[in-house]
Amino acid sequence: MTATTTGEGIPTASVRTASAARTVTDVLQPRNVLLAGMLGIGLAAAGDWTGLLWGFLGALCAGLIPAGYIEWERGRGTWGDRHVVDRTKRAPIFFVILGSIGAGSLVMVLGDAPRGILVAMLALWVMTIGLLAVNTVWKISVDSAVASASVSLLAVTHSPWWLAAYALTCAVCWSRVALGYHTVAQTVAGAGLGAATTVAYAFV
Repeated sequence: MTATTTGEGIPTASVRTASAARTVTDVLQPRNVLLAGMLGIGLAAAGDWTGLLWGFLGALCAGLIPAGYIEWERGRGTWGDRHVVDRTKRAPIFFVILGSIGAGSLVMVLGDAPRGILVAMLALWVMTIGLLAVNTVWKISVDSAVASASVSLLAVTHSPWWLAAYALTCAVCWSRVALGYHTVAQTVAGAGLGAATTVAYAFV
């Protein structure tokens, strides 16, 4: 029995796997995960609707502004796509994230934001420093780190039941490997660093 192939000779199963992986990595990209995650963290931290405003500020600074920067650089032809597969070209992104999260954290301090959302922001800031440091010598997975951090922070601020959402983190790790952007080790390292963001709550 021979495997079914496309007109280009590519096995149909491989095409379907790549398509599924592409869908997962696009839907669960950092800006989307952070938007949902930070809104949830803000709501849990404040205990009322005002937390959504703080959560949106967190998502804006940690995810949406950096994503906008990447799209701007793509428009200029700096990078081919949002994944920036060349590790040596990623440093500017990390510095934008650090500056954006830092500015957002300052606004939160001045605005007396709920401690939970502020701690989450600072934890993401420290995580970004870790990603930047590792990235200088090894290509760690940012998508996996963000997905893991969002789930672990929701579990700490809201409910341990959120740990069930690690199934989505695993899906992100799988998609990055399936698309050839990372190795298994790189996604596991990213997820581990993301989970470590909860350490910040040990000092609250």
